[in-house]
Amino acid sequence: MKFNTKALLGAAAVALIAGSASAADLTCLITKNNTNPFFVKMKEGAEAKAKELGMDFQAFAGEKDGDAAPQITAIENCVAAGAKGILITPSNDSVGPALKDARAAGILVIALDTPLEDPEAQDMTFATDNFEAGKLIGAWAKATLGDAAKDAKIGMLDINKDNISVDVARDTGFLVGFGIEVPDLKVMGSETDPRVIGHESSGANPEGGVTSVENLLAKNPDMNVVYTINEPAAEGAYQALKKAGKEQGVLIVSVDGGCPGIASVKSGVIGATSQQYPLLMASKGVEAIAAFAKDGTKPAATEGLTFFNTGVNLVTDKPAAGVESIDSTKGTELCWG
Repeated sequence: MKFNTKALLGAAAVALIAGSASAADLTCLITKNNTNPFFVKMKEGAEAKAKELGMDFQAFAGEKDGDAAPQITAIENCVAAGAKGILITPSNDSVGPALKDARAAGILVIALDTPLEDPEAQDMTFATDNFEAGKLIGAWAKATLGDAAKDAKIGMLDINKDNISVDVARDTGFLVGFGIEVPDLKVMGSETDPRVIGHESSGANPEGGVTSVENLLAKNPDMNVVYTINEPAAEGAYQALKKAGKEQGVLIVSVDGGCPGIASVKSGVIGATSQQYPLLMASKGVEAIAAFAKDGTKPAATEGLTFFNTGVNLVTDKPAAGVESIDSTKGTELCWG
């Protein structure tokens, strides 16, 4: 089930406490929203794994990226219901105190895709290496442009201005991959390279992608590279470019790897995308909660990293020298949504 209001979240908690689910093996999934295919697939993966392992499962969601209030309410209700574990794609770091309270109550907290700044707010993160995902599309764009990369005009479509970890990692990773110096890898926009036209808040959705590109074209109509936080934003970016008659000769790159995004790679709308695997994040997260419920075992990070890495592949039908990739046919076999 999905709940988007505090009233409904409260009702769900009452139902759980009344005995509609067993608190001893209850897993809660809390996503940023319930419309992005990435989060839809994440829910499917978590729910299927919970059923396979005989665990009770409840799913909750915020209304949009960056909307933390419904997530905080969901966390509090999961704590009240005695959940054994919480899987969450945090909207921003303001959910941290509620998650710390959950951990203090003996609940295993696993961040999915988006780690929190406060390491005490989660036991572990299961995620794509988002910085690496950004580097891959940045390196591909630079190699594809060749000598013209030194005069590129780049527009950056982020989620918002909150410096959410996943937003920062993909943004700065792209710039580093493109060969642009980034003085502060923890803050978006610290670069001074004149090739970057600007950073716009897309909300990670098509409507925001349209508005962002319109704003960037107003700043520089010669923009020829568009970085997008995800494929819904890339869809809007293309719509705006097409409306302006500028869809030809502009490289659009993105991150996610959902089936609609891979179809856009195949059609040429998106030049390259970094594919991540939300079903794996979710299913591995549920497995970790099951292990914790059984004997208190907590998940370990991938060697050399501070999180459990669920992998990433660059998908493009125009491979670039020196940048490892798979094509859209293989990407379609692995896609989701």
